[in-house]
Amino acid sequence: MDEKEMMAVIEAILFVAGDPVSVKDISELLNIDVTETEKLMDNMRAGFESQKRGLQIIKVEDTYQLVTRPEFMDYIRQFTGINKEQSLSRACLETLTIIAYKQPVTKADIEQLRGVKCDYSIAVLMERNLIQEAGRLNAPGRPKLYCTTHTFLKSFGLSSIQDLPPLDNEETA
Repeated sequence: MDEKEMMAVIEAILFVAGDPVSVKDISELLNIDVTETEKLMDNMRAGFESQKRGLQIIKVEDTYQLVTRPEFMDYIRQFTGINKEQSLSRACLETLTIIAYKQPVTKADIEQLRGVKCDYSIAVLMERNLIQEAGRLNAPGRPKLYCTTHTFLKSFGLSSIQDLPPLDNEETA
């Protein structure tokens, strides 16, 4: 199978999957190594970008997903009738920021940094699949630990948590 055909297979798989597909799964499907698969994915991403297509391929950690380009969101909303963008409250954004930069982190640590309860914010962030439980701290009471999800990375256009911008204020770092 030549490179062009392999890219067509990958595009079809990403379209059908809808969800992120791991580079390992793509490699196994095409019977090529991960390095070669990543090179193909980079070429595909560059091709989608240079052609200014309505779709793009995003990379989140070791997975790839076919998504619509953000600059066409207004047209998509108009077509689908979904006009309301659900934004997060300031409290939720503060909580999410603490979790993103300090993960894994306990609710008590978040509340100590914010100075207020964060039960509601954690519930909203969990409901929107922006955070998840990452286990329990080996301490009295075994409190839950929270971390961000793939959905968080996708929502903020990040490939990995290392892509977060540096903090100006070291209080939450």
